[in-house]
Amino acid sequence: MKIDLHIHSQSSDGAFTVEEIVKEAKRRNIGFMSITDHDSIGCQRVAMDLAGKAGIRYVSGVELNVTFSHPNYHAGKPVALDFLGYQFDPKNQALTDKLQQMAEYRETRAAKILDNLNGEFEKEGIKKLTKKDFEEIQASVDGVLGRPHIADYLVRKGIVGNRQEAFDKYLVRCNVPKYPLYLEDAAKLVHNAGGKIMVAHPNDPHGTSLVALTKSLPEQTQIIEDSMLAYIDGVECWHSRSDAQTTSHYLRFAKEHGLMVTGGSDCHQKPVVMGTVAVPDYVADQF
Repeated sequence: MKIDLHIHSQSSDGAFTVEEIVKEAKRRNIGFMSITDHDSIGCQRVAMDLAGKAGIRYVSGVELNVTFSHPNYHAGKPVALDFLGYQFDPKNQALTDKLQQMAEYRETRAAKILDNLNGEFEKEGIKKLTKKDFEEIQASVDGVLGRPHIADYLVRKGIVGNRQEAFDKYLVRCNVPKYPLYLEDAAKLVHNAGGKIMVAHPNDPHGTSLVALTKSLPEQTQIIEDSMLAYIDGVECWHSRSDAQTTSHYLRFAKEHGLMVTGGSDCHQKPVVMGTVAVPDYVADQF
C-alpha cells in the first residue's frame, strides 16, 4: 500500500485543491493519506469526505510551526521547527480558535514584510508594492497567508524569476517573526483535540528542521531527548529529502523510545511527488 502522510493543498502553500489532491492520490494508488497544511485545518472535513468516497483511508493532519530554543545551540536563540499533528478532531474549538488567531497574525505579518520589501525596492529603484498588490496577494490565498504567496506574487510581477530567488534576494532579509507557538502549547492543543504530534523532517537540509541547530544526527536526537520527549508522540522518519542514514538513525531512535514513526512526500505539487516516498505498511497500523 502506498502511504503519504505529508501533503499540502492550496489552503496553505500547495498548488492543488483538495479535490485535485484526492483525485491524484487515487490515480497513484495511494491507500492511506493526510493533508497537512501549515497552521490550517480548514480543509480537513472536506478531505475526509472526498478520500472516503475515493476509497482512500484518511487521517486528519496539520503542520504546526513552533518556536524552539536549546541553551547549547544557536547561542540559545529561538529557531522555527515544524511538527505534524494527526488524528485530531477538526471540529475541536480550542484548536480551531488558536489556528484562526495565528491566521490573523499572518495577515499582519505579511503587511509588515511588504513594508520591509518596499524599503529594499526603494533602494533598488523598483516600484513599491501598494495596498492593491497586498489585496491581490490575499485574493490568491485559499487558506493561510505566508511568505510563499508573497514570493509567487513577486514572480508574477516579474521582480524575480522564481520562488527561490524571491527568498534568497528579499524574503529572508525582509522577514518578520512568526506567531510564537511553543512546543508545550502545540502539543497540548493537538492532544486535547484527541490527536498525536510528531517531529517533522528533523534532518531536512532545505527545510524548517533541527539542522538549524546542528547537522549532527546524534546531537539532533539528543536535543529531542533533552527537550521534546515529554510532548511528542513520534517522528517523521521517511521524507522526500531524507537520506537512508537519516531514516535509519531516526527509526532506531524511535524504537528506543517507543515513539510512532510516520512518513510522506511533503508534496506541494511543484512537482507532484505524492506517493513517491516508500513508507512501509506498518506505519498505517499505528493509527
